[in-house]
Amino acid sequence: MVSTAPYGAWKSPIGAALAASHDGRPEFVGAVGEEVWWTGPRPSEGGRRALVRRRADGTEQSLLPAPWNVRSRVIEYGGQPWAAVPRAEGGPIAVFVNFADQRLYVFEPDAWPGAGADAGPGAGPGAHGAAEPRPLTPLSALGGGLRWADPRIDLERGEVWCVLEEFTGETPTDVRRVIVAVPLDGSAAEDRTAVRELTDERNRFVTGPKLSPDGRRAAWIAWDHPGMPWDGTVVNLADVTQDGRLTRVRPVVGGAVESIAQAEWTPDGELLVASDRSGWWNLYRIPLEGGRATALCPRAEEFGGPLWRIGSRWFAPLPTGLIAVVHGRGTTALGVLDPETGELTDAAGPWTAWAPSLAVQGSRVVGVAASPRSGYEVVELDTAAGRTRVIGAEHVHPVDPAYYPEPHIRTFSGPGGRKVHAHIYPPHSPDHTAPAGELPPYVVWAHGGPTDHAPLVLDLEIAYFTSRGIGVAEVNYGGSTGYGREYRNRLREQWGVVDVEDCAAVAGVLAEEGTADPARLAIRGASAGGWTAAASLATTDVYACGTVIYPVLDPLSWAAEDGTHDFESRYLESLIGSPSEVPGRYRHRSPLRHADRITASFLLLQGLDDVICPPSQCERFVAEMAGRGVPHAYVTFEGEGHGFRRAETMIRALEAELSLYARTFGIDAPDVPTLELTK
Repeated sequence: MVSTAPYGAWKSPIGAALAASHDGRPEFVGAVGEEVWWTGPRPSEGGRRALVRRRADGTEQSLLPAPWNVRSRVIEYGGQPWAAVPRAEGGPIAVFVNFADQRLYVFEPDAWPGAGADAGPGAGPGAHGAAEPRPLTPLSALGGGLRWADPRIDLERGEVWCVLEEFTGETPTDVRRVIVAVPLDGSAAEDRTAVRELTDERNRFVTGPKLSPDGRRAAWIAWDHPGMPWDGTVVNLADVTQDGRLTRVRPVVGGAVESIAQAEWTPDGELLVASDRSGWWNLYRIPLEGGRATALCPRAEEFGGPLWRIGSRWFAPLPTGLIAVVHGRGTTALGVLDPETGELTDAAGPWTAWAPSLAVQGSRVVGVAASPRSGYEVVELDTAAGRTRVIGAEHVHPVDPAYYPEPHIRTFSGPGGRKVHAHIYPPHSPDHTAPAGELPPYVVWAHGGPTDHAPLVLDLEIAYFTSRGIGVAEVNYGGSTGYGREYRNRLREQWGVVDVEDCAAVAGVLAEEGTADPARLAIRGASAGGWTAAASLATTDVYACGTVIYPVLDPLSWAAEDGTHDFESRYLESLIGSPSEVPGRYRHRSPLRHADRITASFLLLQGLDDVICPPSQCERFVAEMAGRGVPHAYVTFEGEGHGFRRAETMIRALEAELSLYARTFGIDAPDVPTLELTK
């Protein structure tokens, strides 16, 4: 029976605990002989990431029990945290970064009795037997210490080649990054000098090296302040000597206004890159000693993306000479490209978003993908047979899919007629309908980054609201990725303007056309999206309330006295302008400095361990709002950083957000915990 109930008051089987338990996705897929490994989220285990092994027979094993946490903090957003290689005898050998101490560890899973057991780095010596993970790198008490990412194991040399991020002082920008070789014998575990540095400090940021098939050359991506990797990068090429040194380092492609997202060698020794020199990240073959680059499949769509994490992989050459590619415009597909003809054939399947994580295993390609009806799962494409199948982290529907929202892909008209892309999720439930004539409340979601995008995938946090009768509009505002460099560059020096205007334009159209109730609109965002949400409350009268999650609230202090991390410390120079040249622009756009303009109620959520958007910004904002008569709540979470990972945190945050909307929109939702608002 379908019952009639007001929007927002519908009963739903999708609770906050259910949504939290399915948060996160598989990442950093890799092929290890006949096996496939990846890292998987564990929200119920303190938000750690496990290293998962899928054997050739299809069985899965979580290799490292809690509290081991396979996650790197290099550039704070991290990167490839593990590597493994098969051996003729004794099974594979693996290295990984442990989040708690950021040390690089080595272990042999087939020789370790503790693999899969309930013991971890705090269990004490000998808890796992002789083959327990042992550290390869030392601890450091200086600043943020030593961090490692994007490892490659070289058994012949007995080394791990990777990126080292080394803090040299007390501030987050006192840091250097170089490519290094770490001995596999553990001799550097207590001796920093035993780590062999392969590059100098000519570049502020580097990725791990990719070795040519003959081992004679190495290529890596590099860039420098004030640019971000989606602004401009170079690919450095070096010769590798017999004793394992990198010589004759020279840039071969890229520059200040050309972004190289990935560089990769083909099996026959050709260098391929994903470059946006055409205005879109496309694939090119690069001559090693000068000459013109060759476009392999020139199209007005993306074959790459923003390099937020070191080791991201949008394409992977196959032994046959073909290339597996993640590509698309807005949504993405997995395809197989013939570089000689330019012919591109997409894999069959329902998936609309492929993560930048590909691995090749003979004629098979493995990636991570999701769709509007399924969360992220590990998918295999057999290029010889043309078949796809889910092989890991399979999305098993926790509730009847009839409760999932049905997204509408739309393009709106923003100020000046500019296009604004969005995904609209109307309220939806098989059990309920609204009273005749009632319009639903809608929440506009602004994604983080801001140089990022909202993918078209099943998100149980969205379903949490839509199944209760609250619509969601995910806006890929100007500045988002997935639509070419011109669209991306709309936000240059316009952060806090274009993003705010585009979100308001979508909300306005939804209200004008009768899709949404104009009196019951809200805005919500996290990180850079939190900035957009707060700026929207301060500069528009579109929204009745807002949810602001670990935001930037004052850009001048964010990059100065609040001391954000090095990677983004000069990001605002492209998003707003030089702070020394346009300080007034920074002050004018700051939600913190215009708190007196905010009249809509809001919820502020913040992790107390956040080093990217420190809690000091929220604390000053709340102090400015005190006594102004605006209902608001400030909820903090110990042990959480930038991006909530623990199940209990996500449950509390979702329920508090729903409570805000129920209270503001006049919804009677008795199953929602009460949120105490102050004025």
